[in-house]
Amino acid sequence: MGHAEFWNDNDAAQVKMKYQKALKTKVEKYESLMEQANEAETLCALGMEEGDDSVEPEVGAMLEDVQKGYEKLMLETLLKGEFDANNAILSIHAGSGGLDAQDWAEMLFRMYKRWGDSKGYTVRVLDYLGDNEAGLKSVSMMFEGLNAYGFLKSEKGVHRIVRISPFDASGKRHTSFASVDVMPELDDDDEIDINPVDLKIDTYRSSGAGGQHVNTTDSAVRITHLPTGVVVQCQNERSQISNRATAMKMLMAKLIELKEREHKDKVEDLAGDYSQITWGSQIRSYVFHPYNMVKDHRTGAETGNIQAVMDGDIDLFIDSYLKGEHLNDADSTV
Repeated sequence: MGHAEFWNDNDAAQVKMKYQKALKTKVEKYESLMEQANEAETLCALGMEEGDDSVEPEVGAMLEDVQKGYEKLMLETLLKGEFDANNAILSIHAGSGGLDAQDWAEMLFRMYKRWGDSKGYTVRVLDYLGDNEAGLKSVSMMFEGLNAYGFLKSEKGVHRIVRISPFDASGKRHTSFASVDVMPELDDDDEIDINPVDLKIDTYRSSGAGGQHVNTTDSAVRITHLPTGVVVQCQNERSQISNRATAMKMLMAKLIELKEREHKDKVEDLAGDYSQITWGSQIRSYVFHPYNMVKDHRTGAETGNIQAVMDGDIDLFIDSYLKGEHLNDADSTV
């Protein structure tokens, strides 16, 4: 059975409306930037006319704001995917490396949480599986806000850390891995026809890490899509009904991704096969020892300020990925 049999055809009118809304938002931002630039120009002209140098700092600050807004808008114009404007569901899974990998997954969880907060996104934990000794085994987070998926899609892949292990008394250097998966949250009008017979739904008692991760319900839900093997779960909503609804949204997003990339040879690449979270598969390396460096192996983007990255400053890598994706698209049309 082909993947496409799980969906109805997209409604062309709804797709057109979504693109028109995104385009209108970009035009409004452009017009606002032009207005700011004109105000700065007017203030500068008045200062020159009256010989008043005191306006120079204010004009400089205004132009700096315009420059930052321009760069942000230019980046947003690269977000042309059908679901780029949507909320994002980001999941982290600890890979090979034992306690070090689980601790690494926890560090990535903190990094993405801080990035989301700094960008004004609402970040909610949907599912958290911690460990009694250290770190976390897996976590799913929702980023709510415009273009969350468009920016975070660059983070999908295996992330590698090299450091002196805090769990090794001999102080040896260890390499650990964690996998990041990113899906768009679908709008209510994004309909997918899923046969209930193809679903295996399990409920279980939630178990969190305590503190900020205390769960609000003991009715966690796990859904398995039997034809593809896709598994999603949610436990941090207020009720079993809410957990099930959120899990279904996660499943539909993953199945849409399967449909969009059904030309791929292996379903495992899309369904979330985390069995190979190990050497040779990383998209980015975070080196804490013997030097400090974060490098993205897809784009070549790198920085030595590893602490800033771990505090959520990952725009360098997101920007480089989107610009590279744009160039690849341009080359494919030539």
